[in-house]
Amino acid sequence: MKAVIAENGKLVMQQFPEPIPHEDELVVEIKTTALNRADLVQKQGNYPLPEGASPIMGIEMAGVVIEVGSKVKDWKVGDRVCAILPSGGYAEKVVIPAAMAIPIPLNFSFEQAAAIPEVFLTAYLNLYTLGNLQAGDDVLIHAGASGVGTAAIQLVREAGARSIITAGTDRKRTFCMELGASKAIDYKAGPFVEEVLKATDGKGVNTVLDFIGAPYFEQNIQSLAVDGKLLLVGVLGGRVVQEVNLMDLKIPRIQLIGTMLRVQPIENKIKLTREFSEYAIPLFENGKLEPIIDSVWELDKINDAHTYMEENKNIGKIIIAVNN
Repeated sequence: MKAVIAENGKLVMQQFPEPIPHEDELVVEIKTTALNRADLVQKQGNYPLPEGASPIMGIEMAGVVIEVGSKVKDWKVGDRVCAILPSGGYAEKVVIPAAMAIPIPLNFSFEQAAAIPEVFLTAYLNLYTLGNLQAGDDVLIHAGASGVGTAAIQLVREAGARSIITAGTDRKRTFCMELGASKAIDYKAGPFVEEVLKATDGKGVNTVLDFIGAPYFEQNIQSLAVDGKLLLVGVLGGRVVQEVNLMDLKIPRIQLIGTMLRVQPIENKIKLTREFSEYAIPLFENGKLEPIIDSVWELDKINDAHTYMEENKNIGKIIIAVNN
């Protein structure tokens, strides 16, 4: 089968053996996959693979089951599924644990389905499971127009909470407001903490969902209310904070929680997948949740699609058509 790997900072197509399932696994013919920031980091050799993962790029997919393991009871050949992956999404076929498969919502295209797994599971894990999001909460979401950002805005809205987002262009800020954000901040215009405190009557937000890391650390802490949570999902802007006054966390009882979906134990991923599916699939089917798609590219244009993401042009997900 055809698959894409990274070599010297570029993506190249190679031939790989056909996947063979274990008794509790599915073989899925991939129809679509999607890009993630982690792919850009992995391409440069700066994102270590989980143990046992293949070198094939891609951490999510949508497709059709073409083979089932001998002990699989809940799925059959022909079922439409999507899933997060440790690797292997930029390929024609992939093997996944049957327990990790998410049913594609009724009437959803494969393009829409590929825009669900990584971003919605990441947002759900952080906001609902770790963040204990409550109705009436205020949440600061950085990179609001990103895939995870657009998913998070919707999940915050469905919880009866309010989201404040940061984004770097008028187009992105307008889109986020239309999606349900309560306030959109231009992070290029000056310190965002001032706008956050103004929007919350000086109290600060209950939760910060951050992908940037070190450059935002001090302002994130200053933006949080008493008993607030800083959920560190990414470090795209930098990994090392030069100086931290721990009393800034201690006195207001701030929790700092670092998370990474890709390296979660399989048991945690299965539990998360089941909980998310039960909660979200009905909301996708009745239109209350929507995967946001920026653009669709063919697999042989994968390097161009990566360049497009690197230029920060996208709002929502960049989809790759594989066998679709």
